[in-house]
Amino acid sequence: MPVKNRFADWLPEITEWRHDLHRNPELLFDTHRTAAFVADKLRAFGCDEVVEGLGRTGVVGVIEGRATGRTIGLRADMDALPIEEATGLDYASETPGKMHACGHDGHTAMLLGAARYLAETRNFAGRVAVIFQPAEEGGGGGREMVEDGMMERFGIEEVYGMHNWPGIPTGRFAIRPGPFFAATDVFDIVVTGRGSHAAKPQEGIDPTVIASHIVLALQTIASRNVDPVDQVVVSVTAVETSSNAYNVIPQRAILKGTVRTLDDRVRDLAQERLTRIAEQTALAFGGSAEVRYDRNYPVMNNHPDETDFAAEVARSVSGQCDKAALIMGGEDFAFMLNARPGAYILVGNGDTAAVHHPEYNFNDEAIPAGCSWWAEIVEQRLPIT
Repeated sequence: MPVKNRFADWLPEITEWRHDLHRNPELLFDTHRTAAFVADKLRAFGCDEVVEGLGRTGVVGVIEGRATGRTIGLRADMDALPIEEATGLDYASETPGKMHACGHDGHTAMLLGAARYLAETRNFAGRVAVIFQPAEEGGGGGREMVEDGMMERFGIEEVYGMHNWPGIPTGRFAIRPGPFFAATDVFDIVVTGRGSHAAKPQEGIDPTVIASHIVLALQTIASRNVDPVDQVVVSVTAVETSSNAYNVIPQRAILKGTVRTLDDRVRDLAQERLTRIAEQTALAFGGSAEVRYDRNYPVMNNHPDETDFAAEVARSVSGQCDKAALIMGGEDFAFMLNARPGAYILVGNGDTAAVHHPEYNFNDEAIPAGCSWWAEIVEQRLPIT
């Protein structure tokens, strides 16, 4: 079954939905306009139930098939990023400092297209819950929806997600079983020394020097503590001090950063080593370091059987499904896959700017393939016998 003709016919309309969402980006849980847009469409499509306010601003639409059966969840994310858009598009963001730089506008539009089709045809035995999630970009909206009882409320037994991916040919798919996206942790290290005049460094304990040694020492977590066959990223992404003066050695320096891992054992090791390196390095210079380490998104693990099925569906739509590479970025669909079996797939966005780039734009030509994959997931997983 190739791309469904219905979605090719609807492409101009679905594209216009996407462009409307692109003009009006919203961040994290503040997706009130987007959620209302989604809920209005789902009601217009004839969904049997539309529930708003799950996970704060999430939306779920329920579509009953022609016969009874299991319930499958399909999830798209709705939020944008705090980036100033630089695409020059005629439908570019109308909100300064915010843009859909990761394609969530495309994900939402594609799932709306699939929901319209499924509500119209109902050619399946069971029930579909179409899930529109806020706050994927760091807010943990997936966790919020799961903790709000979404899986139990709608009886969801399997759940599937999709993300566009620049560099994969438009409309082609890629997936892998097991660990796929990394756990994403963040840390703050507050280094305290003793401030002094910059011309008299011997009278102080310089936290900037201590922080610099900590930054360099943290690189040994990957190079000397973790097995080379395992994946770990330790990145210090910001350095601040308590003074901006040219002639002052500050009292404090603050380091911020992130740790990415694909294995809980490595995650534990990285946290332990980061904390000890920071504290002991500061102590060696006569200062102190306080570490705050927050575990954010867990590793996103695709379930083997559901991954095989998702790949088969992708091949039926596009003729090919490649094995995806490991990705050290995070994805809070991990919370849904921890709650229920399922799989997450990439759909090609073509030769475009990377996600999270101010010149990125979702490729509307991928819409028919994405809609078709979601619809086929339902029709093939819940066949009428």
